[in-house]
Amino acid sequence: MRLDKFLADMQLGSRKEVKSFIKKGLVQVDGQVVRSDKTQIDETKAQVTFDGEVITYQKDFYYMLNKPAGVISATVDNYEETVVDLLADEDFREDLFPVGRLDKDTEGFLLLSNDGALAHRILSPRHHVEKEYYAQVNGIMTMADVQAFAKGLVIDGGEETLPAQLTIVSVDEGNETAEIRLILQEGKFHQVKRMVQAVGKEVTYLKRLRMGNLTLDPELALGEYRALTAAEVKALEE
Repeated sequence: MRLDKFLADMQLGSRKEVKSFIKKGLVQVDGQVVRSDKTQIDETKAQVTFDGEVITYQKDFYYMLNKPAGVISATVDNYEETVVDLLADEDFREDLFPVGRLDKDTEGFLLLSNDGALAHRILSPRHHVEKEYYAQVNGIMTMADVQAFAKGLVIDGGEETLPAQLTIVSVDEGNETAEIRLILQEGKFHQVKRMVQAVGKEVTYLKRLRMGNLTLDPELALGEYRALTAAEVKALEE
């Protein structure tokens, strides 16, 4: 890898800026000052220092975000706050993106990453990666609904869903409301809301709890995020 790309990837500046840093003698490779931005290095083995600070190369980044309502799952928008706007300046990267999406009014687990291969694996229906949700529903969910979800539903527009695991958490017959958990293996547009609507009820609150083997950290308040551990990244890949 070229030295200027290494430094730019590690967010030390634009390619133009890091070229200037290199020419000024601010960068060392394996203890030697290097002044050519075209210098090729092994990013996994070379010890690179910038202005005396060791810079460790990291290719892929993964953040678990507890998405709040009112924020859109996008990287840029001219009018709305996006999920990447929630990142601190030191964590923001141009190549980060939300893996999948949550509706604007939906809360919970959203993965931010720059790992396109992992994102494809998680989102591809043929890999059957589970997504688990908690929802509050206007209407009483029944065992007939559980059985209907288990077979797969035809939702609005004539779309067919894969079988889904519906669990009724509680029912309030007086207020005619219910709480449910739902496990899906696909991610159609507004799928949870449309499936509940297909059995004559309405989702009033929705939160994603889990993606694959990784569950939302209960210590994360709405709007907070943290980097995944190596073990958590491995769990996502399983």
